[in-house]
Amino acid sequence: MKESPYPYREHSLTNRVAIFVDGRYLDRILKDEFHRARIDFRELAIEMADGQDILRTYYYDCLPHQSDPPTPQEKERYAHARRFHDALRMLPRFEVRLGRLQRRGEDSQGRPLYQQKRVDILLGVDMVQLAAKGHISEAVLVAGDSDFIPAVTAAKSEGVIVTLFHGQHCHGDLMREVDERRPFDQALIDSVARS
Repeated sequence: MKESPYPYREHSLTNRVAIFVDGRYLDRILKDEFHRARIDFRELAIEMADGQDILRTYYYDCLPHQSDPPTPQEKERYAHARRFHDALRMLPRFEVRLGRLQRRGEDSQGRPLYQQKRVDILLGVDMVQLAAKGHISEAVLVAGDSDFIPAVTAAKSEGVIVTLFHGQHCHGDLMREVDERRPFDQALIDSVARS
């Protein structure tokens, strides 16, 4: 068990943590900040739990868009995402929750833009339910969006300690609302890298 940097924070076997991962945010961190690093998600969960018993790791994402009929590239992207989600589901105590993509217009070159829908609310509902039912004493959040603040506030009001793992880009209001903050750094990525 790792020694906590906070001497007043006791770890015991009765403590239980749930981990909530905004998949798109984590993908962006790995791509932009760590040169598309490939990680072992089970090891990442163990590292983020910091010695606590993990109730479950929840991974929130959307399947990629497919046209009707889909192009060969769209089919391959979709199949790759399905394989990835299926692999996560096979990990101990992992659950994948899927939202939907919604078209939101076009970029300056006429390419369609899509936005994830339902992902934030799925994550928020899961966090608040587990906190309110007393199933967790701690929540680990991998996110950077201020939309998660109401869920964080509600979990804290139930006595849950919320730790944020974040990249270089994270909304300041979310950073201020959580109890503890831990940036993704090279040492963490190296410790969970796939060989």
